[in-house]
Amino acid sequence: MSYAVAGALQAAVYQQLRADAVLAALVGPAVYDAAPPGPLAGTYVSLGPEDVADASDKTGAGAVHDFVISVITDAAGFATAKAAAAAVSDALVGADLALSRGRLVGLWFLRAKARRVEKADMRRIDLVFRARVEG
Repeated sequence: MSYAVAGALQAAVYQQLRADAVLAALVGPAVYDAAPPGPLAGTYVSLGPEDVADASDKTGAGAVHDFVISVITDAAGFATAKAAAAAVSDALVGADLALSRGRLVGLWFLRAKARRVEKADMRRIDLVFRARVEG
């Protein structure tokens, strides 16, 4: 197994989301690798946790990364969150990301969970993606 490509994958995903015009129209520059401290207003996107498993084979080291991208909003209803989540999905699924280390073999959407965050009166959608990397 190799975890060596994890940082490069995260940086490429972040850059892909920051550069996406449709997502930028919905959330502006509010795409965070690490959200700033304190409560945030409006709609934003945050990179979340990941699970990694070995995918090495006889040709070399590799890994499967399942990672979460969250869309969080204080807008009423789920329409705003779902529009931003769709833009995240469109920006990532099948993207040919250039990594600073290793190589992306493929990137797929796995699942999503939408929920109301009761105490904060916010909406949250966690999207889970799978990336297969070599290197």
